[in-house]
Amino acid sequence: MALVAIAAVRIRNLFAVIMLTGIYSLLAASLFVLLDAVDVALTEAAVGAGIMIILMLATLALTTSEEKVRITRQNLLALVVVVITGGALIYGTLDMPKVGDPQAPAHNHLAPHFTQQSVEEIGIPNMVTSVLASYRGLDTLGEAVVVLTAAVAVILIIGSGRARQRKRRRETPSRRETRL
Repeated sequence: MALVAIAAVRIRNLFAVIMLTGIYSLLAASLFVLLDAVDVALTEAAVGAGIMIILMLATLALTTSEEKVRITRQNLLALVVVVITGGALIYGTLDMPKVGDPQAPAHNHLAPHFTQQSVEEIGIPNMVTSVLASYRGLDTLGEAVVVLTAAVAVILIIGSGRARQRKRRRETPSRRETRL
């Protein structure tokens, strides 16, 4: 995953970057499957490797195929912000239990409750469905709202570019008018 991410950052051809982003998303989905988070893996594969690639290709059709490189002070500031944020995130995960630790709070408190009480509390015989549909119902709704919001934002951004192009065409005189 790290090699794909580095390649995506280094390449200037935007089509290749989109394809590498899709590969990265599929690798992330595979990692989620290995971590027994199949529901998250399905979402990552559908949104990250599916919808995102389609939206990025649609955006690429409206822009150029090569990235224009501009070195400014903002690049250095962005790098500093990313490094500080990454450091804070890594620091925040240092006291988390190891993956699969049987003494982790999720295994001692949540899992027994869900496996033993979900049928009586929810009335759904499938434990995974009861967790996703009831216990995490608002979370699942929130994920759907995030995906919808992202799609609407991309459509608005793409549409605003078209509106600007139409406005420029109306404001600039045509070549025939400038020759006369």
